[in-house]
Amino acid sequence: MASENPFSNILRTLEKPAGGGEFGKYYSLPALNDPRIDRLPYSVRILLESAIRNCDEFQVKKHDVEKIIDWENTSPKQVEIPFKPARVLLQDFTGVPAVVDLACMRDAMNKLGGDSNKINPLVPVDLVIDHSVQVDVARSENAVQANMELEFQRNKERFSFLKWGSNAFNNMLVVPPGSGIVHQVNLEYLGRVVFNTNGVLYPDSVVGTDSHTTMIDGLGVAGWGVGGIEAEAAMLGQPMSMVLPGVVGFKLLGKLRDGVTATDLVLTVTQMLRKHGVVGKFVEFYGEGMSELPLADRATIANMSPEYGATMGFFPVDHVTLQYLRLTGRSDETVSMIESYLRANKMFVDYSEPQVERVYSSYLELNLEDVVSCVSGPKRPHDRVPLKEMKADWVACLNNKVGFKGFAVPVESQNKVADFKFHGSPAHLRHGDVVIAAITSCTNTSNPSVMLGAALVAKKACELGLQVKPWIKTSLAPGSGVVTKYLQRSGLQKYLNQLGFHIVGYGCTTCIGNSGDIDEAVASAITENDIVAAAVLSGNRNFEGRVHPLTRANYLASPPLVVAYALAGTVNIDFDTEPIGIGKDGTKIFFKDIWPSSEEIANVVQSSVLPDMFKDTYNAITQGNPMWNNLSVPSGTLYAWDPTSTYIHEPPYFKNMTMSPPGSHGVKDAFCLLNFGDSITTDHISPAGSIHKDSPAARYLIERGVDRRDFNSYGSRRGNDEVMARGTFANIRIVNKFLNGEVGPKTIHIPSGEKLSVFDAAQRYKSEGHDMIILAGAEYGSGSSRDWAAKGPMLLGVKAVISKSFERIHRSNLVGMGIIPLCFKPGEDADSLGLTGRERFTIDLPSNVNEIRPGQDVTVVTDTGKTFVSILRFDTEVEIAYFNHGGILQYVIRNLINAKH
Repeated sequence: MASENPFSNILRTLEKPAGGGEFGKYYSLPALNDPRIDRLPYSVRILLESAIRNCDEFQVKKHDVEKIIDWENTSPKQVEIPFKPARVLLQDFTGVPAVVDLACMRDAMNKLGGDSNKINPLVPVDLVIDHSVQVDVARSENAVQANMELEFQRNKERFSFLKWGSNAFNNMLVVPPGSGIVHQVNLEYLGRVVFNTNGVLYPDSVVGTDSHTTMIDGLGVAGWGVGGIEAEAAMLGQPMSMVLPGVVGFKLLGKLRDGVTATDLVLTVTQMLRKHGVVGKFVEFYGEGMSELPLADRATIANMSPEYGATMGFFPVDHVTLQYLRLTGRSDETVSMIESYLRANKMFVDYSEPQVERVYSSYLELNLEDVVSCVSGPKRPHDRVPLKEMKADWVACLNNKVGFKGFAVPVESQNKVADFKFHGSPAHLRHGDVVIAAITSCTNTSNPSVMLGAALVAKKACELGLQVKPWIKTSLAPGSGVVTKYLQRSGLQKYLNQLGFHIVGYGCTTCIGNSGDIDEAVASAITENDIVAAAVLSGNRNFEGRVHPLTRANYLASPPLVVAYALAGTVNIDFDTEPIGIGKDGTKIFFKDIWPSSEEIANVVQSSVLPDMFKDTYNAITQGNPMWNNLSVPSGTLYAWDPTSTYIHEPPYFKNMTMSPPGSHGVKDAFCLLNFGDSITTDHISPAGSIHKDSPAARYLIERGVDRRDFNSYGSRRGNDEVMARGTFANIRIVNKFLNGEVGPKTIHIPSGEKLSVFDAAQRYKSEGHDMIILAGAEYGSGSSRDWAAKGPMLLGVKAVISKSFERIHRSNLVGMGIIPLCFKPGEDADSLGLTGRERFTIDLPSNVNEIRPGQDVTVVTDTGKTFVSILRFDTEVEIAYFNHGGILQYVIRNLINAKH
């Protein structure tokens, strides 16, 4: 039972400056009079304040607070702490299934005799609809309106459902489509930095169902991505159970050299931190270089935390943060409150004062002057390539065997030219030619310096007479309307338009696979000639098969470099020695001729990016647009499920649920459904992009009268479990060891030896009464925080995943869905143990849940006589409780019904 907060004695009043009254009460860390607090990283102080404020000796206990205060000694010991975030952030791809689950939980509460109104968010939930815009129309002045009309045609049912959710549930703000990208809107508008709720002040903190929620860390708000199911529990007041993380101190020195961008910096930082190893840790940035780092650059670095593997990349609040808050239209009163509270609670960094030495778990250092222009690719965000080495690296990739840095193109085929007709005119493609060039993604579109830098490249190129080849699909998708305002004020948008970079919409596009179709003639030239075509995008993810099925090479680059590569038309170029094109007077134009200086960019930013732009944009944001405002919405607090809907469908998670937990269970004589190597991403497991015409999901839709042109994407159909189960492991680039090198979403049904789609094989195993497991290598589940990558396997009947290692969020999602995560012992994997995957696997777990311990050894026995010991990756006691209940949502429902307080 909850009791009074034992820390009420440290409640203090925060006075306004110059005797203007009071801001409110706050829990004062200095009032604890504990010298250990001064040595804590700032990111850990936010965890500490939350534990103190929420301490009720029930969900959060006094000894949890002591663990955090003693972080220096406790963090190496993998101790467990509860954390209650201040709010939850959703986008529509994850928001729809979250609202589906909440609606389902209300139904389950009703059936079990509970109060369905208890299923209501207890903390603010911000939901931004940003993932549905697709680049169907590009290189057109009317692209925005045309794409939005198509977006509403496809997604009307989903949008109506989300609008119902905003009315049916308390504390839920829905930002309508066409407003921007969730993380940029969070940075520029939703981020509070400090909350004032009922007269109590406390730091903003957020968990989001998109892994790039970490972007808000650049604003000094502690935020990170979690699985949708974990976020739903947090909405309903459940504390998140987490291991108290180590914190890597990353010291920044100096300033960036002329012409080097924030994107170059983040790709460098990503590679450094990947090498250092930061999975499950916080990274906290500090040092004199911070004063030279604008907030937009900090947000770019924080955004890519998932790519370097950290839970957070945190920048404590300082004077640069306050300047940004004023720039983005936050009121003087709000900024004064934020500064006063954070200074009073020792959470503000003032670089004009002597710095107290803080303790970190490990240390890294980077002189910003050492950063050089670069890109990353062709298949992973952390495979950085300095621009000077790009041509040599490309040639090596053609020669290398198929892998993260290889395409195995025979030498005699490397200079192949594919001739074709483009709208009646002769055209040709070679390996490395660019067919998609996209200025996209919150990583960069929130940063005025790189956006205006791209526009300056376009201006110089147009003035010199350069053009982009017409068959390259170019697009510009700003993360908020503010970008359009400053591009127009600068007078530079017309040059981007001239090169084909027209604005196509406001939201996530190419970076998540919403690149739309490329011209049929181009597509045929690629497929018929087996061309390794390239996409260049200012995104954060470039896993194979994500950007577009036909671009095998995908490079992450700054927006100015996206324009440069579009002009060059190929990634097979040395920008130092080869011309980027021929000017209007017949002279060769080189990279240096179109590249702006840092001073040129700074001058345009200074004159073009103004506070009123942010105020005007966000004053209008919740008013919606005519298409949104005219949507009809169902009434009532319980959703009326339509069994014929192919978008919104009642999932079976709570079917036959009783008040008694099902208890612990092992796995008996399971078949291996899929046998994977390393780096299987959540894009492989549950793709977000287009639905292939020959897939089980396509078959399901066609049987229900859906025309192929209306398939939409997997991401848009996440409210329908029938589609998503069929889309599990449906990525066309997935590599399953059972298929001996063949690529694609198939597997072998072991008893019969038949090659089937993964869904069909799973259905056959289920009908035969067999359990299933998955074998995998390292980094299983890396990439997006995609709860369907756990929900889908659960619906297929997968009971356990045995891998070398898991990505943090995906492991948590598996636990939340009742799937057992196991790791091979260090130095071992399926190959070293001589496992073919054709064995049958038995995993023995104690039937008494009280005998299960986090991280304990578990023996796996096969029918061939091979036995090996694995590590049970239930990392906390709470996760064992979730397993006992059959999943986190079942645990929450039973707890809410049983709650007597």
